[in-house]
Amino acid sequence: MYFRLSIYANAAHINDGHCVDMGEYKVKIAGAIWLILIVSLATLAKSEEAPSLKLVATVPLPSLVGDLEFFAADLKGSRLFLCAEDSKTVEVFDLLTGRHIHTITGFGKPHGIAFLPKTNELVVSDGGRDFGRVDRVSASRYAIVDRVKLPDNVDEALFDPVTEYFYVESGPENHNRSDHLINIIDTKNFRLIGQITIRGKESSAMAVDHATGRLYVNNSLSGEISVVDMRTNQVVATWPLPGTDHLNGLAFDEADHRLFSASRTPGKFWALDTETGKIVSTLPCVESNDNLIYDRLRRRIFITGNNFATVIQQVGADQYRKLADVPTGYRAKTSLFVPELNRLYVALSGRGEVGSQRTQASQLAIKVYEVNP
Repeated sequence: MYFRLSIYANAAHINDGHCVDMGEYKVKIAGAIWLILIVSLATLAKSEEAPSLKLVATVPLPSLVGDLEFFAADLKGSRLFLCAEDSKTVEVFDLLTGRHIHTITGFGKPHGIAFLPKTNELVVSDGGRDFGRVDRVSASRYAIVDRVKLPDNVDEALFDPVTEYFYVESGPENHNRSDHLINIIDTKNFRLIGQITIRGKESSAMAVDHATGRLYVNNSLSGEISVVDMRTNQVVATWPLPGTDHLNGLAFDEADHRLFSASRTPGKFWALDTETGKIVSTLPCVESNDNLIYDRLRRRIFITGNNFATVIQQVGADQYRKLADVPTGYRAKTSLFVPELNRLYVALSGRGEVGSQRTQASQLAIKVYEVNP
């Protein structure tokens, strides 16, 4: 700042060796000062701008190995539940402090999970190559109390709090078929009440559109979204997302009729108009992602994947802006947003199983982030 101002000051005294009127140079000096102040304040504001996600706690998980799957929260009881797939357990933590409370055993490969506050129970999708089921768990006794058998290769699940149905992805009844199933569990009486056939070998995330009675399904390997009429349990449309491999996270903005999806390779965010099925926007995002969350209050999207969480701002129904790729950790793919606490919980997994030997490439942990406005 001193150097730039001194140029004007010296110039004010030099004009063919004579002194000159200072008025015009005073204007220049004042203008320069204001310009420098504006630039300096803008730079300072940018440097002090709050990050999209602020790390507030790290909970180490030294007793666990391999992949960590999905979370569920019990707000009233202040509990956080986490499926530890390769450890074959569901872990229970204090939602606010991160203190470990209990380990629930008896699972094979737990994946998806939902907490049922009306009955103080959990439902857990549990399956591998040679088995499939949904476990009903007492959250007071921390014990499995019932099971519904499903086809093999059970994986991700979605709980609809309106109908109290638990949608669970699995392989087909006949292993020779080239399609797979979405199994519908009525959690009120805990029984299988229907199945939806989806082409291809597997799907991942799902979202419910109550206004139209449709279920959206990320068809993982075919690179398309399957649209299911929930009254008939039939696929009525498919919306391709070209050039993608392995679709994973999915979320629905009911107010704007926008569906959000994410692909792992390449890491790409997609926004679709659910009234037309048309793609309205795309942005790059973290690769190897597992979860996509929509924060309705802030109109913000979080996509968690390997080493980073991508944060995207919804500017308008068809306009999106990438805010940041926030560093998280190795295989930090699954996550849970608790809007009541303004917290994002992210699970850092290990490498998983290699044959009969379990290995982990980094310290398993839960990272807790505060979401900034």
